[in-house]
Amino acid sequence: MDSTSPIDIFSQINQVHNVTLVLYPLGENISGVCIKGPTSSVIAINSTQTLGRQRFSLAHEVYHYYYDKSDHTTVCPTKIDSGDIEERNADRFASYLLIPHVALIEQIAFLKKDSEARITVKDVVELEQFFQVSRKAMLFRLREENLITQDESKELEQNVKLSASRLGFELTLYEPRPVNRQKTTLGYYIEKAEQLYNDEKISTGKYEEFLLDAFREDMVFGPEDNEEEYVD
Repeated sequence: MDSTSPIDIFSQINQVHNVTLVLYPLGENISGVCIKGPTSSVIAINSTQTLGRQRFSLAHEVYHYYYDKSDHTTVCPTKIDSGDIEERNADRFASYLLIPHVALIEQIAFLKKDSEARITVKDVVELEQFFQVSRKAMLFRLREENLITQDESKELEQNVKLSASRLGFELTLYEPRPVNRQKTTLGYYIEKAEQLYNDEKISTGKYEEFLLDAFREDMVFGPEDNEEEYVD
């Protein structure tokens, strides 16, 4: 990873040993939750948000996990750049983590021959696709760099899916996870359950109970679609 490459934030958080990541429908007003514990912590992300926004929400919660000095549970709103000072700090951290300054400037230079030209819808779509973030997250970042005005940002918020479709992009970034995959647990909890089972400290029944409590029916009963697994 370098200063100009997009970050796979989901892959990065899975490498943090004592953090469990839960994807769960959290309603319309909550983007994520960070619960700090003495031996392990939980980060929950609203899985009904678009994939691009989930990436931003996870980066936002990473700030609370590493840099927010408070020990209490943090429940974060869906609106970007709102709430108290720590919420705003977390939004800016997420913005710069997923869209580093150097990488952003390089991408804009690549897209535009005239560096002084106005940022267009096409530019925004290309940028959000490159950095794999939602439209609102991308516009927030561009405003932070003073590359667009508030009025331009409101104009560019319109017709998100349509603008991406017209440029030939898939719409995965702008959609939530499929309904049957909106509840799942990753990371430390699963690793710990596996370790306890392999060390014969819990029975098969208890192991499967732990997995079912974590919405991992796929690990107990197999994938729902029963598709053949291919190794490329």
